[in-house]
Amino acid sequence: MSDIFGLPSNEKVWPVRRYLDLHKESLEDPAGFWDIQARRLLWRKGWTQTLKWDPPFARWFVGGELNASENTLDRHVASWRKNKVAYLWEGESGEKRTVTYQDLFQITNRFASALQRLEVRKGDAVAIYLPLVPEFPAAMLACARIGAPFTVVFSGFSSKSLAERIQDCGAKVVVTADGGFRRGKTLPLKAVVDEALESTPSVRHMIVVRRTGQQVSMKTGRDQWWDDALRKGSSYVEPVPVEASHILYILYTSGTTGKPKGVAHSTGGYLVHALSTQDWVFDPKDDDVYWCTADIGWVTGHTYIVFGPLLHGLTSVMYEGALDYPQPDRWWQIIENYGITVLYTAPTAIRSLMRHGEEYPRDHNLRSLRLLGTVGEPINPAAWYWYFNEIGQGRCPIVDTWWQTETGGIMISPSPKLGLVALKPGSATFPLPGIDAEVVDEKGESLPPGQKGFLVIRKPWPGMFLTLYKDNERYKQVYWSRFPGVYYPGDYALRDQEGYFWLLGRADEVMKVAGHRLGTIEVEDALVSHLSVAEAAVAGRPDPVRGEAIVAFVTLKSSTRPSKELEEELRQHVKKTVGPIAVPDRIYFASLLPKTRSGKIMRRVIKAVASGDDIGDITTLEDGASVEEVKSAIEMLREAERRPKNNR
Repeated sequence: MSDIFGLPSNEKVWPVRRYLDLHKESLEDPAGFWDIQARRLLWRKGWTQTLKWDPPFARWFVGGELNASENTLDRHVASWRKNKVAYLWEGESGEKRTVTYQDLFQITNRFASALQRLEVRKGDAVAIYLPLVPEFPAAMLACARIGAPFTVVFSGFSSKSLAERIQDCGAKVVVTADGGFRRGKTLPLKAVVDEALESTPSVRHMIVVRRTGQQVSMKTGRDQWWDDALRKGSSYVEPVPVEASHILYILYTSGTTGKPKGVAHSTGGYLVHALSTQDWVFDPKDDDVYWCTADIGWVTGHTYIVFGPLLHGLTSVMYEGALDYPQPDRWWQIIENYGITVLYTAPTAIRSLMRHGEEYPRDHNLRSLRLLGTVGEPINPAAWYWYFNEIGQGRCPIVDTWWQTETGGIMISPSPKLGLVALKPGSATFPLPGIDAEVVDEKGESLPPGQKGFLVIRKPWPGMFLTLYKDNERYKQVYWSRFPGVYYPGDYALRDQEGYFWLLGRADEVMKVAGHRLGTIEVEDALVSHLSVAEAAVAGRPDPVRGEAIVAFVTLKSSTRPSKELEEELRQHVKKTVGPIAVPDRIYFASLLPKTRSGKIMRRVIKAVASGDDIGDITTLEDGASVEEVKSAIEMLREAERRPKNNR
């Protein structure tokens, strides 16, 4: 039995007012509130000031010193968790590895020693370009152990993108693999790094993990194998205490134009936020088998595959491959095999799996699940209900989370640990404690319920990034100039009459049709709410009369075939759901949509193809054939329109 919000009736449900009162208390004395949270970590030296706020720059836990590797590993190895599993790893072709906290501790120490032998010291940057293997978190924690900031570059990025990031942070060492596997194909990662290093003079050494066994060239004096480096390393490296504001990592936002932005996160504040939000949102249990399906190359993987789970001593699943390879039930098989209790994934992944139908999840025992989560973009109600009913089997709450690379961790989300409010499909519910979120108009004035505006965060929080690496002015201009004194994440939102937050997508993903501003997500949600549609991507293309015309690319569920009648039915559905102004000028049917390997639809590619513009760098695409699929869909419709009517 479920109530009208889809929340299991046997769950403890807090009245909204009680939750808001708790949140209000956290904002009345934020320094005191975060001071208490921070004391859950192991500090080598206590802080003298909880927050030093020099807008827009925040320094948390001033004077305090700690080490991220010590907090995620040493504490557990000294406890009963020493032999507890940290990671259950599965490769795309079915290989399995079990890594305990003691195993991870040993690998991390030996690699930290190897880095020290290469003269990497506190403050020196290390670049990591790896597939999803257990060596990945070990490399990150080894860097943290010796105080070396790391920058992870997603292994789908091109050599040019990798080189740009290495050049910006001045990395001395690159950690990579001979290759990786994706959809049965072998990816030449070492070759990509070799090409990048032709224009990165700061790099002195490359350490290479053996993953595929493919033939690679090794440059004498520069390159060495991971296993060889570990054999030469010591079994224990004393954790280097670093200042709370010491840079833990730099993560570059990909962007579509211009120089990538190097988001620099601190050690102390970031760890406090990761620890707290992992607790509040996922309510961790010692017997949990937790699975965040992201790649560690993105911030979701940093916070909720590595630091958050390890701070709590959790067991996590790490899966290398594509979500539907070799069969569409791969994820459901993994959940059944490992007895996964918490699943945290992206709405785009949910919609991709929806299109294959219900028979695949129904063929597997998913009763171990107790909590479901979403991340990456707002989840439309149709996907929410499918996730709740088919995967959670009507009994698992869904924590719909909003946050960004820049925020470091979750900002708006339901909280099972603190008291679960009634859920509304498509709403991220309320800001977490200590997070002062508001919806404002163009002038920065608070908006009443029901009015769409800009989301802002009015007070600093520990997980916030320090600055853009080596670019304070850009940091101030991008995030703090639109509404002086408050952080502007660039998203649209509204609050309903009960105060629930509804995230409406990026404010820059907006079309202006006949003078009306429409968010792409509004039209996409309308299309996906149709029973025949699995996924949709919407973009605007130049129109001489209306400014922009709406074009939509639609992927249908496996049981449905495209037709002119369905196209018109979808137009009418959008008209009824959103209004006449939102009706797409063209609807193209495609079996694939351009997505990154993290599952996000590349809307800029959709827009470029629809407008006939250069599509730019698409090296992060999950499947390059998707671009040709979109082009083909457009050409087929244009060809049909060119035919004489009597030949139709």
